[in-house]
Amino acid sequence: MELRKLRYFVVLAEELHFGRAAQRLHITQPPLSMAIHALERELGVPLFVRSPRRVALTHAGSAFLEQARSLLARAEDAVELARAAARGEVGRLRIGFMSGTIYTLLPGLLREFAARFPAVRLELRELAMPVQLAQLRGGEIDVGLVRPPVEDAALDAETVLAEPLVVALPRGHRLARLRRIPMRRLAQEPFVMFQRQPGLVMHHLVLRFCLQHGFSPRVAQEVAQSHAVVGLVSAGIGIALVPASIAGTRMRGVEYRPLLEKSPPVLTALAWRRDDASPALEAFRKAAREVAQRLPRPWGG
Repeated sequence: MELRKLRYFVVLAEELHFGRAAQRLHITQPPLSMAIHALERELGVPLFVRSPRRVALTHAGSAFLEQARSLLARAEDAVELARAAARGEVGRLRIGFMSGTIYTLLPGLLREFAARFPAVRLELRELAMPVQLAQLRGGEIDVGLVRPPVEDAALDAETVLAEPLVVALPRGHRLARLRRIPMRRLAQEPFVMFQRQPGLVMHHLVLRFCLQHGFSPRVAQEVAQSHAVVGLVSAGIGIALVPASIAGTRMRGVEYRPLLEKSPPVLTALAWRRDDASPALEAFRKAAREVAQRLPRPWGG
């Protein structure tokens, strides 16, 4: 059943006059009459009673009018939905994230994107980076917030944020008297380190930085998550080199100081499947770039 015939029927049912209906439709009367006859043949029932002086709906026509209007409205909704989907304004986006992004990019990005695209449903999953990459490849999530590099031919990535390392110290530590801490002053300190795991970069980043300054860190404890690192520093287990954004957690018993030397940047990137052309994904990436540009950088980066 053609939508054109339904539209012609509804206009004629409203006007009950072939001439006026044809004018509203910007057509002549003969194609209107032909379309109504064709619709009646398709349905197998007469929709109008015609006489030289009047046009009236039959009982079947009156019953069909409500449904015809509903079908036309649903068709218009479907068209608008398709256009909105093409603009990235509706749909679903499954997001993987590292716990560290809670202190930097993620909150502002979610607020910004939800305000711009309230009809896009966001599904969030806190996942370690290797799991994120595996779920991206498997189509279980659409985008991940990760630490680059992303070395997978099926995935693409874009770095959106860079921040320096800072020193996390137990409150009252003697080094907290310094405004900036030289790396050499950390050589004899016990370190709380991020775990050494395949696909995770923070352990290697900190280790390499220490080696560049002539010492290997004395590891007191290794843990997986940022909040666990800071928690152990608070407990006096050791000091830690952490992304500057972690200072925003304001955990009791911890003080932060910038380094005297320039540290390697801690990067945050978006990763996604290379063949994913979703407009919602593109809109999310654009929002991430804009939010990252506005983030405060108290210690550079």
